[in-house]
Amino acid sequence: MVDVISRATGRSEEDITEVWREEGDLGLAAEEMVDGKTQQRLVQKTLTVEEVMQTLDEIASMEEEALESVDVSKKVGKAADLVSASSPREARYAVRNLLQNMRLGVAEGLIRDALAEAFFDGEHVEDIQHAYDLTNDFRQVAKACQDGIENVQELEMELFRPVNSMLAKKVESIEEGFEEVGRPAGIDFKYDGVRAQIHVSGGEVKVFTRRLEDITEQFPDVVEAVEQNIDAENAIIDTEIIGYDPENDSTVPFQRLSKRVKRKYDIERLRQEIPVEVRPFDLIYLDGSLLQQTYAERLESLRGIVREKRRVLRLVDHVETSSKEKVAEFDQRATSNGHEGIMMKKMDARYKPGKRVGYMVKLKPVMETLDLAVVGAKWSEGRRSGWLGRLKLGAWNEEEQEHEMVGRMATGLTDDELERITDRLEPLVVEEDGRDVTVEPEVLLEVEYEEIQQSPTYESGYALRFPRLKAFRDDKHQADTKEKLERLYTQQ
Repeated sequence: MVDVISRATGRSEEDITEVWREEGDLGLAAEEMVDGKTQQRLVQKTLTVEEVMQTLDEIASMEEEALESVDVSKKVGKAADLVSASSPREARYAVRNLLQNMRLGVAEGLIRDALAEAFFDGEHVEDIQHAYDLTNDFRQVAKACQDGIENVQELEMELFRPVNSMLAKKVESIEEGFEEVGRPAGIDFKYDGVRAQIHVSGGEVKVFTRRLEDITEQFPDVVEAVEQNIDAENAIIDTEIIGYDPENDSTVPFQRLSKRVKRKYDIERLRQEIPVEVRPFDLIYLDGSLLQQTYAERLESLRGIVREKRRVLRLVDHVETSSKEKVAEFDQRATSNGHEGIMMKKMDARYKPGKRVGYMVKLKPVMETLDLAVVGAKWSEGRRSGWLGRLKLGAWNEEEQEHEMVGRMATGLTDDELERITDRLEPLVVEEDGRDVTVEPEVLLEVEYEEIQQSPTYESGYALRFPRLKAFRDDKHQADTKEKLERLYTQQ
């Protein structure tokens, strides 16, 4: 998009990036650049909605062609023509439209509360939220609101329209897990894979991520596995897709499997490099909604439609027990096989889309924290513009006498923490490249994380999964070493 704005206005990418850094919004950067652009059209015409929509459709239709040639220059040119034809304020919204981020400051919760206020004097918020969780379409929910709360309550799931997945709370111990879900509990392996909601209807299969993205084309092997091993005409199945190494049959980490999620070309090559196995663990639709059934009932129905085949499609590793010792043993099996830990589930619970209601919880091993240096960061966008975020974390390589990156802390920081971090890092900046900065490695943070993975991306050869801030380490002057990182990796 920076290239688009540069082509449309004649302004340098450095100028555009500087405004983007200050404003935290490429739309506002485009507005300022168009206002002072050096390239003027001979004839300036007024844009119409129809023309803008036609241009957006043309850009979208270039997607397949661009992927085949790995050349996006045509798309850039078409987008630049749109920005060039825009007034400054039009450019702001043209760019935001292209980025699919209108930055109106209206989140899903606000729409939900507004519908409740508009039609029911603020009542029935939960009903509206539930309807949205089932439909993922506030237009449909709003139309139902106009006709009364009964119509909202009657909205149901539809095949090939993904439903918000039920989410799990995190617990620190087996005993805490039993307190949440009761005894006996269903215990599943928590795989280090991609959670996928699979829809089946009339011989057609579609695969959606937890974020409701359609990844059917990226996983033709998943489609084949379901077609050959699921005996159901109409179904929605909650699954985990796990990748494995075809050479030694070991499970590969999510970081490697995620390459397949993001890829839109070279699909067959990646399919051979990172084959997958589908592990169904819940069933929420079978010729009709199963949301009101208990987990035990849904699991029994799931068993009735699955034909298991190793390294193709198998039911989740599962036991049911009231024994803390048996859960601990099962947890040990999961982690020793390279998985993340276990899930504990309430046997008589209904399925609640989009909720962390305690019907299922996740238990992961507690990892030893690491004290790491901040070696770089990125200026934030939107409401948090003016603060440095996306912190680059480094461990100390004693042999090379330098810090080597082990990950980025991209989420979980509060406004106060971001402000404090920015105050400390800004005087330490030694280099800026657009919104990215390199800093002297003087700020140390105590970092929690889910696990350590091998990574070709970082010079250290390792990456922390989901690093998060535990504390500032003002009492230390040296980051933990790469040797410690390697030791913790081997102990996982």
